[in-house]
Amino acid sequence: MTETGVPSKLGKYSVQREISRGSMGTVYLGHDPYIDRPVAIKVAHAEQLKDEESGERYRKMFFNEAHTAGRLSHPNIISIFDAGVEGDVCYLVMEYVEGGNTLKTYCKPEALLPVERVVEIIFKCARGLDFAHRQGIIHRDIKPTNILVTGDLDVKIGDFSIAYINKLDSTETMPMGMVGSPRYMSPEQIQENTLTNQTDLFSLGIVMYELLTGKHPFAADNFSRLVQRILNEEPPPMREFRSEVPDELERVMRKLLAKNPAERYGMGLDLASDLSRAFEHLLEQPREEISAEERFNLVKGLEFFQGFPDAEIWEIVRAGSWQKYEDGQKIIVEGEMDDSFYIIADGEVTVRKGRKNLRKLAKGDCFGEMGYLARTKRTATIVASGHAEMLKVNSTVIGQVSLQCQVRFLKVFLRTLIHRLSATTEKMSQEVA
Repeated sequence: MTETGVPSKLGKYSVQREISRGSMGTVYLGHDPYIDRPVAIKVAHAEQLKDEESGERYRKMFFNEAHTAGRLSHPNIISIFDAGVEGDVCYLVMEYVEGGNTLKTYCKPEALLPVERVVEIIFKCARGLDFAHRQGIIHRDIKPTNILVTGDLDVKIGDFSIAYINKLDSTETMPMGMVGSPRYMSPEQIQENTLTNQTDLFSLGIVMYELLTGKHPFAADNFSRLVQRILNEEPPPMREFRSEVPDELERVMRKLLAKNPAERYGMGLDLASDLSRAFEHLLEQPREEISAEERFNLVKGLEFFQGFPDAEIWEIVRAGSWQKYEDGQKIIVEGEMDDSFYIIADGEVTVRKGRKNLRKLAKGDCFGEMGYLARTKRTATIVASGHAEMLKVNSTVIGQVSLQCQVRFLKVFLRTLIHRLSATTEKMSQEVA
């Protein structure tokens, strides 16, 4: 018997250790002695099975995964090998994906994957869903925690517990209505309208958006607002959060998240075809001279970001624009309108007023505070002194990061501005004296 009360053996399978725990059951690492291979064993939650009101519905949903996914044999769908009942324990035996993490791991700003890897993952998901849809099976709960990926990009879609078979000759039914995870529902799913395979593709679009940006396309602080945004509002362009997202993927995303199913991709292979073209385009593009991780490492040690959690630094780095200048290039021009604020990550710049050089600014220094704050004309010209690299942010960029990050950024920004004004006042006082 395991520590959680599950027998150490279910049927012919030994139960070794817990792997994960979810709403539909706890997954254990097991072993099949006849084939001599590791397996994943999902065990239904005992307390939910015993519930007088919902126990029978839960049991049906639990074994629905065997009825649906058990019909599917595809490299991008977790295989179901067996199902059974041992005493009061209901269990499913599934393919064990060694080294697999759910995509939720890579939906955080500090852990985003390269764009081309995201395209490859969603491409494989699209093919897996296309296969399921052609068998008449709609998943209805596509979300990051239901998709596994390994280090070598082996992608597996799992948890078909609320899937249903959309075939005229099928006598099997599943609970209808609004079932699934609200954050990943399509408009028609929220409104409890007829569902097609396109609802899964909408959900996959939300997953792709999160993988590329670390943000939810319809982020809201309550359920009512979430529903309103999914039904009526367009998500922000992904480039607002991650500047290197190409136009091709913006077009794919608009089609994936179209409110009207008729305007979305018809089948998963249609999506896979567009992703394939986008992937080839990404490979043809010259590699960035400095990666997002290198940018993060450069700015993390700067005084401006002291006290920022890594996750919030990642938010700003990915949302901001990385700028490079060579000796003599103008970064800001006196008299021009601009609302950008600059943080020097490497090198030096010179501050000029007319033809007079006022001072030098070096790594860790900031400039452009007044333009950022009030969008006024620049009062000086900033010129690169040798090679210089910096992070450029504006109010639009900061408006897209998390509220907690915005508050922290504003505190540091105001502290920097006050310090700059104090230094200027002191200098003017000395000149007058």
